[in-house]
Amino acid sequence: MIASVRGEVLDIALDHAVIEASGVGYRVNATPVTLGALHRGSEARLFTTMIVREDSMTLYGFSDTESKDLFSLLQTVSGVGPRLAMATLAVLEPDALRRALSEGNLTALTRVPGIGKRGAERMVVELRDKVDAVATTAGAASGVAVGSSIRDQIVEALEGLGFPIKQAEQATDSVLAESPEATTSVALRSALSLLGKTR
Repeated sequence: MIASVRGEVLDIALDHAVIEASGVGYRVNATPVTLGALHRGSEARLFTTMIVREDSMTLYGFSDTESKDLFSLLQTVSGVGPRLAMATLAVLEPDALRRALSEGNLTALTRVPGIGKRGAERMVVELRDKVDAVATTAGAASGVAVGSSIRDQIVEALEGLGFPIKQAEQATDSVLAESPEATTSVALRSALSLLGKTR
């Protein structure tokens, strides 16, 4: 199995990146936050999980081992496959996901597209006691400078995804004006949603 990929970032799309390692370009599916920390032409390392199916072999990439472990843990719930696990991590950062599961916060879990009330209840029941076993990676490097402002991080992430800087700045300013208290990942998702409508 391919546990990690390190190499030059050849391409970044909305749901995946292509990383060249030893002359081979690997398509790695990832969340917007992970993709936002990558830059075309620079070197990156992603921890990966390979899902082998009858008709496909798919790599899923993460900036830290905590997200990778949570991705695997989510799939132990009946009815949760790789796509739904990725959608969960795209909507809820590891800390928020841990909190939602341990507190039984169904409202937070049902914000994930594809998870209804029953699915959220099943996740809480099956994962509440297991989620604390996943090691946290607090303070781990995420690929984005910690000292830079949220605005700079989002603009940089959108640029890395291929949006022109002017569009990236306008979308970011619009999102932050509406929700000044938003976290980086929430604001990034909102900006991506806004830019998706204008394309």
